[in-house]
Amino acid sequence: MTAPTFHMIEKAPTPVGPFCHATEVDGWVFLTGQMPTDPNDANAALPEGIEAQTRRVMDNLILVLEGMSMGLSDVASVRIFLTEFKRDFYPMNDVYTSYFPKEKLPSRTCIGVTALAVDALVEIDVIARR
Repeated sequence: MTAPTFHMIEKAPTPVGPFCHATEVDGWVFLTGQMPTDPNDANAALPEGIEAQTRRVMDNLILVLEGMSMGLSDVASVRIFLTEFKRDFYPMNDVYTSYFPKEKLPSRTCIGVTALAVDALVEIDVIARR
């Protein structure tokens, strides 16, 4: 096993805590959970509603993946965290599934939580493989 490499991606949003955008070891890439924050302005208001926040989170994940010369087609597993599970599960799914081919959806876990950083409605992290 090789030592982990810690990646900060220039075009990705500023992390909301003390962590890197991704950690890579032996071809596996673990992306930190992305928030619906603006990659160009860390102080900008979050998008309104679960659909807009899910789109921003997915676009932020793409920025990190692209910064590592990867894409959503490299994603093997996804974890989604929702603060309003019953209300937001189905509308989040509608946006989420629009980012993947129907026949190539990664494995996934979706969890209801009491709160997320920056008062976000959704956070998503992924594991990808080179």
